[in-house]
Amino acid sequence: MLTLALPSKGRLKQSCDEWFAARGLVLEQTAGARGYRAQFAGLPGVEVMLLSASEIASSLLAGDIHLGITGEDLLRDSAPELEGRMQLVLPMGFGPADVVVAVSQAWIDVSTMADLDDVCAQYAATHRKRLRVATKYATLTRSFFAHNGIADYRIVPSSGATEGAPAAGTAEVIVDITTSGATLRDNGLKVLDDGVMLKSQAQLAASLTADWDADARAACESLLRKLDADYAALAARLPK
Repeated sequence: MLTLALPSKGRLKQSCDEWFAARGLVLEQTAGARGYRAQFAGLPGVEVMLLSASEIASSLLAGDIHLGITGEDLLRDSAPELEGRMQLVLPMGFGPADVVVAVSQAWIDVSTMADLDDVCAQYAATHRKRLRVATKYATLTRSFFAHNGIADYRIVPSSGATEGAPAAGTAEVIVDITTSGATLRDNGLKVLDDGVMLKSQAQLAASLTADWDADARAACESLLRKLDADYAALAARLPK
């Protein structure tokens, strides 16, 4: 069967349910209200798995599922170079957010990544240690900072409210996701002028390393036709 993973909770789940329902595809959970398996009424051959947004990204990367809907931020962080591993099939039009570099509003002379590079170098020279960047997006951060020529920093993994790291004294800079920027401002932070790393939204993505047998391909073609998505473009990328 074709396996499609959808978010199991939160706003992404609600948006997915509404998006599919608007196209005549209603989810029916097959393992009770608390189950993690479902199917679309009248669409055989497609098994729906309900997973967390981060699990969907890692499952696509591992080839454990054929299709999944999750934030592009999570997809890019799990595999910065999607080529040969995942294919973005369809932008969903919901779940917009930006992955950004933010610093204290008190840093009035720091407004660009070049300014931050200077601060990192000065910090390393003064304190004999590297400036700390708190983030859940380690892979994206390393890639973006390298692109901007910044090396004098170290990543502090964040598992909680990243925007609180500077105030708590656990980091000087953060990389986080934001929709309006209000939470950052409330915590005394500002986004660098050229510090938007990724403009993200929910994406329907396909794993290029999953087992795409004839049945899975046929079910995928049928599903994407109902979604007005381009199956031919995906089929051209699938392993022979």
